[in-house]
This record gives sequence, C-alpha cells and structure tokens, in this order.
Amino acid sequence: MENETEAAAQVINGQVEAHVISSAEDEAKLVRDAVRKLPSHAVKELLSMGVCIRCIFRLIGVSECIYSCTSLSTSALSTALEKGMCLEGDMMDNGILQFAYHDGKEMLMKSDCANEFALLIAKVVKQEGHQIDSFSLEVSIPSRVMENEQAVWLYMKRKYDSELWFPEQLRSECISAKDVLKLSITNPLETLLDIKSSPSSSFRIRLTYTDSAVKMKECNKRRKTELLPPLLLDSGAMPNFSLPFYNSGADDMDTTGVCVAAGTDHSNSCTGEEYVGRSCNGLHNHDFPDLSQIQLEKVSEPCRLTLLCHRNPVYIGGRYLKYSRNVSQTRWIIDDERMGEASVEEIIGSNILPIFHGDNYKFHAAGREDIDVRMLGSGRPFLLEIQNARHVPSEVKVKNVKVVGSQGWSLMREGEAEKQKQYAALVWISRPLEDDDLKTLSSLEDMPILQKTPIRVLHRRSPLEREKIIHWMRIERIAGSSQYCLLHLCTQAGTYVKEFVHGDLGRTHPSVGSLLGCRAEILLLDVTDVKMDCF
Repeated sequence: MENETEAAAQVINGQVEAHVISSAEDEAKLVRDAVRKLPSHAVKELLSMGVCIRCIFRLIGVSECIYSCTSLSTSALSTALEKGMCLEGDMMDNGILQFAYHDGKEMLMKSDCANEFALLIAKVVKQEGHQIDSFSLEVSIPSRVMENEQAVWLYMKRKYDSELWFPEQLRSECISAKDVLKLSITNPLETLLDIKSSPSSSFRIRLTYTDSAVKMKECNKRRKTELLPPLLLDSGAMPNFSLPFYNSGADDMDTTGVCVAAGTDHSNSCTGEEYVGRSCNGLHNHDFPDLSQIQLEKVSEPCRLTLLCHRNPVYIGGRYLKYSRNVSQTRWIIDDERMGEASVEEIIGSNILPIFHGDNYKFHAAGREDIDVRMLGSGRPFLLEIQNARHVPSEVKVKNVKVVGSQGWSLMREGEAEKQKQYAALVWISRPLEDDDLKTLSSLEDMPILQKTPIRVLHRRSPLEREKIIHWMRIERIAGSSQYCLLHLCTQAGTYVKEFVHGDLGRTHPSVGSLLGCRAEILLLDVTDVKMDCF
C-alpha cells in the first residue's frame, strides 16, 4: 500500500509540475493586468484593515485572477501588488485563501498555491482507496467569516459606489471566500484525480474549517470574564476577513455543503465562468445594521481544517430465506449473552461489507419474524446499507445458494458431460444479411463441428481437435442495420462459441462465416442459460 501511495504521489507531482510550467507565464501576466485595474487608495485602506491579499482582489471585483492562477504563490501575488502600487510592509498571509490552516494536531500548515493545496487533498483521496468516477467538493466555514465578508462588502459599497472604478456587479453581490476557494482548487483536483467534478456525484470531498483550539479557549475564557469590546468598522480596527472569528455555538456554523459547479440554488451544474457570472452563492445586499454598531473581533489564528472523503451510502436489496429456528433476524444480545447461534443481519452484512471495503453497514428488513420462526416462500425483502463504500463491484446475482453434501460433486461432474449452453451474440458480417441466411442457419440442428484448440488459448491449452455439437441456431435482425444481427444458439458444453462464429483462421469448421460464405465477426457475447439438472 505504501508503494502504491508513493507511486500515486509521484504521478500527482509530475502533473502539477507540468501544469505550473505551462501556465506560470500566463498567470503572471493575468495578475499584472489585474493589478493595473486596482484603485490604489482602496487597496491601501483594505491592507491597513488587515484584509488578506487574495481577498483584496476579490472584494474589488477582480477575483478571476485569484481562482484562475492556481500555480501562483501568495508571495508572488504580494510582490506583484507591491511593485504595481509601490506598497511597503507585510501583508496578511495566514487566511483560508492563503491555504493556511491548523491540522488535527494543531500544527500550522501552509500551502504555497492552489495547486499545492489540491495536491495535499488528492493524496488523502488516493490513500483512502476510493474507486470513484467523479467528485463533489464541499466547503464549510465559520458563520462569522461570512458575516464579516458581508460587513466589508457593504462598507466598500457605501464608500466607493460613486467612484468610476467600482464594478457594476459589486453593487448587487460579491463572490464569497468560500466560493473562490472551491473555484481555485476544483480544476487542479480534476487534473490530479483524472475525474470531473459533479454536483450529483455520490463521492464527496468535504473541507470543514472551524475555529482553532487556541482561539476557542481564548474566547471561552474571555466570555466568562467580560463582554467583548466592540471593534468599529469605520475606526480602522478591521479584522482579517479571510480568517475565522469566535463562534458562539455550533448553531452559528455554516454547514451548507455546496458543489463547486452549483449556482445559488445549489443544484444546477454550470461552468466556472457561468458560476461567477451568476450569484455564485455570493454575498447579497440584505438589510444590515449600521456599520458602526457591528462588533467584530480581530484574530490572527488560522482555522482548523478537517478533510473528509466520504461516499453516499450504497444499498444492496434482496430477499432472504431463513430455514433455521435458532437464527434471529438481527443481532440479539441479552446481558452479554448471545441469543441464538447467529443472525441474518450478521450472516449477510459480514460477508458483503468486505467486498465493498466499507466502514460499516446497517440492516433493514420489511418486518421481522421471531427467532424460532422460519422465513420460507419467496423470502422477506431486506436492504443492506453500506456506509462509505470504497469499492463498488460489478453487479453479480447468486441464486439457490444452499448447503449440499458430497453428492454435489457427482451432480456437477454428470452435468459437465451432458449440459447444454445457450448464447446470444452480436455478429457483424461483411455483406448485407439476406432472408436465405436466416433460413440456412435456422434449418441446421444437432450439427457436428470440429474445433482445434483456439489460437487465443494455445499458450495454456493442449493442441487438440475436438468434436462438438451445435444443437440449434436462430438469427434476429437488428432494425436499421443490414450487416449486424443477433445470433441465438444452443451448443454442447465446451464449444468455443467465438471461434465458431469467425472460424479462427479455418481451425473451426464449419463456422458461421463459412456457412454464410462471408466474413463474420463476433462483437459481444452473453451466456443466456445453462441446461443442467443441478441445484
């Protein structure tokens, strides 16, 4: 497993490096162009308030360069801004959009750019071992972050709305930090995982940002001793708006999971451009109290980040029959003593769970019977809920499973010699199908053929010649096609059906091709029945 993880990481690193090389120059130009559009007086005011570098671009309406420049580092953005506007001093670099966070051990972690942050997420997904064909990205942040974003946006709108540089779209909405984060890392994740994001995907990657443990302790302590003093927005004591603020309770947490391609209704899929063009789950101009009355607390601790990869439950349905009077339907324990020898729940669940590599399972049934009551007839419907399945196997159905004695071997051996097998094959022939072709094949019954060991299995089978019987054949036309047809046939056990259709370079004779006097190829083959008096 470690070797597989290392190999996956090498592939991911290679993909990121190639992407950086191809896009770095274009991204740098995009940022330089964006800096020229920024009003220096508004930028300087936001910097003095402690607003992070990426939020400055976002709040002034040029957020495209933030989520598009996935390989550009925070330091490169800062340098571009400093050179473009002759700025001095340190800029805030420990916010959500700077990809800074505390991990589960309260260690401060920082990624240099969106690609690097996406790489960390992709590694976790790979290590989890999920078999996936799409993903949905969800982000949860403390509600105070959203409240502070709203406050700053309204402040910017009321102060700068009359100025010519103020973008028209900012008059109605501002894309949120949460949405910029999702837009920034979705494309890199699609590249790294080699799958597409989809709002309807059953596999979810969830980033949950919460207040750091240090911050929570400080605020809890302060709440017990004093009221938090107000920090007035118009006094210059502004917080860092991409960082967490004290959360007064679990109910204050914004836990709405939104797929990265969702619009304001959180359901419709759209492209990144369409996403930004719509409301983007942005900040809206709702009624808001006077800015001077808002109490905000300035903090400098990054959020704690929890990353969760989870698949929606997979449900397996069927009917069970219970022949024992000492097996309960569900696990039955009284005073640490098991009642009965087993349970239907455990017999089914414990065998299916390992196949799906899930975390756990839940058993649901349509009613229940007592432990000493058998379940006969057509069986009782049940549903097995597999939680966080990492592998979803191809569909396989098993019928008539039961315990048999040693006579089962005798039945199998007798059946192998006498059984007949029926097939349906999609066949192509090199000329248009004629009515006479249907008559030719359907008139043949119990036709003997000679088959040499097929070329495709000569490496593992002895080179022998075998005589087999084709019991009957029937051709079914396919509407709209003159050269494709369905061939239904019944053969003796052991017949190489694929070779019987195309002839195997003359090693099977006669064949469908030789009987019709043209080239014949088999495209798809299904076994439709095995005639055998066993089980």
